[in-house]
Amino acid sequence: MQTDTIVGQTAHWLERLWTTVADRGRAFANVPAASLPPLDRVRRLVEALLSGRGEASGAALARESIAALAALTPAERLEFCRYLSTGFMPDDAALRAAAEAWLADPTPARAEVLSRTAEPPRQELLRRMNQARGGTAALVALRREVLDALRNEPDLAPLDRDLRHLFASWFNRGFLELRRIDWNTPAAVLEKLIAYEAVHEILGWDDLRRRLAPDRRCFGFFHPALPGDPLIFVEVALVRGLADSIQPLLAPDTDEAAQRERAGRADTAIFFSISNCQDGLRGISFGNFLIKQVVEELKAELPGLTRFSTLSPIPGFRRWLDNRLKQPDPPLEPAALADPDALETPLIRLCAQYLTETIPGRGPADPVARFHLGNGARLERLNWRGNLAPRGLKESYGIMVNYLYDPDTIEANHEAFASAGAVARSIAVEALLRPAAKRRPRII
Repeated sequence: MQTDTIVGQTAHWLERLWTTVADRGRAFANVPAASLPPLDRVRRLVEALLSGRGEASGAALARESIAALAALTPAERLEFCRYLSTGFMPDDAALRAAAEAWLADPTPARAEVLSRTAEPPRQELLRRMNQARGGTAALVALRREVLDALRNEPDLAPLDRDLRHLFASWFNRGFLELRRIDWNTPAAVLEKLIAYEAVHEILGWDDLRRRLAPDRRCFGFFHPALPGDPLIFVEVALVRGLADSIQPLLAPDTDEAAQRERAGRADTAIFFSISNCQDGLRGISFGNFLIKQVVEELKAELPGLTRFSTLSPIPGFRRWLDNRLKQPDPPLEPAALADPDALETPLIRLCAQYLTETIPGRGPADPVARFHLGNGARLERLNWRGNLAPRGLKESYGIMVNYLYDPDTIEANHEAFASAGAVARSIAVEALLRPAAKRRPRII
C-alpha cells in the first residue's frame, strides 16, 4: 500500500508539472481558433504539434490536440484516422537516397540513417500526442476504433501498425505493476472488473464479493498511464485437487470462516478466468507474464499450494466439429447431436483431437489452447459437463479443460511448442487420442 501511495503521488506531481508547462506554453503555441470546424481544427493542431520544436508549446499543442480529438463525432474520428493513416509518410526521395547509400556502403551508421528515414513521421506525431495528460488512454481508445473499422477500411492498416508498434514499447512488461485486487480495492476499479469480465459474467456486487473471498484471489496488471484501469486480470480459486467444473467455483457462498478454512487447506490454485480489458491493446501480450508472476506470488503467500492449473473454456470446439460433420465420412452422425449427453465418450475424444491438432506456423486452432500451450502449460484433462451455462454448452457442449502449469517443465514445454508446435499433454489425454489415431492416422 505504501508503494502504491508513493507511485500515485509521483504520478500526480508529474501531471501537475506537465499541466503547468502546458499552461505557460500556450502563449508560445500556434493554437488554431476554436471557431474552426472541429475536424479542420484537430488537423491543424496535429500539424502544428509535429512541426513545432519547443517543449512548452508542444505540451500545450498536445493537450489541445487530445481535447479536440475527444470532441469529434464518431464519423469525424474515423475521418481523422484516415487522415493520419494516409498522410505523414516517409519522404520518398530521402528514403531512396538512404537506401542507396546503405547498399553502396552497408555500415551501421548508414543502417541507422536508413532506419530513421524509414520511420513514418506519424509515429513521432503519436509520441507527441501521448505527452498530454490522458494521451495514452486517448490513443488506446483510438486504436480500438481503428480495429473495429479495419475490416471495411484497409487503408487504416498503417495507423494500426504504428499504434501497435508504439504500444509494444509503452506497455513493456517493465512498466507494468502487478496488484492484488480485493474487496478493499477502490470501487471504481471493482466496477471495471464487472464490466470487463469476459469469460464468466459477474452478476452484480454479491457475485463479485464471492470472487474476492478469502478462498479466492484476483490479480491485475496496471500501467502508470492508466492507474485506475486494469489491462488484464486473472481470477483464482484455492481448492483441493484439480477442479473439473466451473459451477462450484461460481456458486454463492457467504460463510467467510469456511472460506478461510478452505484456503488454508488448499493444495491447488485454479485460474478460472483471464480477461483482457483494453480492446485497443489487442495483440499486446500480457497474459503469459501475468500467470507466471501470479504463480510466484501464490507460492510465496501459500506454501501449501503444490499445483497450478486452469479450468478453461474451449470456445472453438463446436464450430470445428460442425465443419467436420459437413465433410465426407463425418466422425458422428449429425442427428446424434440432438442428445449430446449420450455422446460423452466420442465428444471428449474429438475434443482432445481438436485441442492437439495444430495448424502449421500457428498451433492449435483454439485461441485459449494456443495461449496456454504457448506459455508452457500442459494439456492435462478434459472435463465433461464442466460448464453448463448457455455459453459453455453453445461453444463446447459444456466441456472444459485443465491446462497444468508445472514450474519445472514450463520452459521446456514452451520451447518445444515454439520450435516444433509440440503440444505437451498428459497420459490421460494421450489415451484419448489413440483410438482416433487408429481410425484416422493422418489426424493427431
